[in-house]
Amino acid sequence: MEMITVQQAEEIILSQAQDFGKEEISYNHALGRVLAENLTADRDLPPFDRPTVDGIAIRYDAYEKGIRSFTVKAIQSAGESSISIDSEEECIEIMTGAALDHSVDTVIRYEDISINEGIATINIDIKKGQNIHLKGRDKKEGEVLVNANQIITPAIIGIASSIGKTSILVKKLPKIIIISTGDEMVSPESFPSPYQLRRSNGITIQSVVKKYNIEADTLHLNDDYEEIKKELSRCINEYDVLLMSGGVSMGKFDYLPKVCEELEVEKLFHKIKQRPGKPFWFGKNKDQKLVFAFPGNPVSVFMCLHRYFIPWLEKSLEISGTSPMFAVLQNDIDFPFALQYFAQVKLGVNELGQITAESVNTNGSGDFSHLADTNAFIELPLEQNSFKKGEVYKVWKYND
Repeated sequence: MEMITVQQAEEIILSQAQDFGKEEISYNHALGRVLAENLTADRDLPPFDRPTVDGIAIRYDAYEKGIRSFTVKAIQSAGESSISIDSEEECIEIMTGAALDHSVDTVIRYEDISINEGIATINIDIKKGQNIHLKGRDKKEGEVLVNANQIITPAIIGIASSIGKTSILVKKLPKIIIISTGDEMVSPESFPSPYQLRRSNGITIQSVVKKYNIEADTLHLNDDYEEIKKELSRCINEYDVLLMSGGVSMGKFDYLPKVCEELEVEKLFHKIKQRPGKPFWFGKNKDQKLVFAFPGNPVSVFMCLHRYFIPWLEKSLEISGTSPMFAVLQNDIDFPFALQYFAQVKLGVNELGQITAESVNTNGSGDFSHLADTNAFIELPLEQNSFKKGEVYKVWKYND
């Protein structure tokens, strides 16, 4: 099978989006999960007429008749039952957020009155109904406050608690294992020999999926054909998605494609016209278990993860509104090969409010040192290899 384009790879991957079901969880544990139901008002919001300032509440008819001084009948704070006046010459001292009684309809701030020996005198011109937040003005009972299919934020948890929604329906998350391969890779705790590298890909992938509240398992396999076959067979049974790094290029020990074939994982593609990340392998088995096998280079892993896996995950979870952004290139880039290029960039905002992208010179897909001080890949089209300052291209964010 020949190399495919970035767009073809994206279409193939997104066509494999899956629904993993729903589950109900406590609102205390819902932060970062994907909301699977609309949250609706359990009563009118606000549930009663309430003052927006501290002051006095009167009946406006009395003011219209020329009455300017009112006897304070009572003081009412928020959370108390509403207090009515018995005559239009009375007023209630009332605090912000208290329940306004139907016998009063206008609120005047303390700053605009004077109170002497239980008599409140109005010192300004007023309007009927001023300084009142009316019952149901924000939302009526049964109206949608929060739409489903978005990541639950602290604000959404606050809204859920305000409507007594202590159990929230969320999307179930796929069960994921992250597998790194290669004899040259040792654990981060180890002291590598001059010819070894510490493993970072697994930790990086694990950290990225954690943003979606996925607690992925990790596994490292050495370049042993039988061990790889045995472990992959077990993982395909136990997990929904395998995220792998290494073992998919053309080297003698890159066993993954052959092992997957033996385990009846159908290859949907292998190799994309892109740089970094050309040798990316993707496949599924008859039970819709998916294998994303990224090249071993850290930058390739990072790019493929954000360009392909995250859009697949967001489509599967039906998260709305997370499509890629566009940015204005801040410097010229020339690229010699007929591949689609993803350059590391630092995003900013210019004086016109446009998102800008400044590229960083790197030494190829093995150079991961710049990933910390950049925050996106800019996707440069396949049809050209010279890109000019001021041109606008798609960007895929990371480190947010």
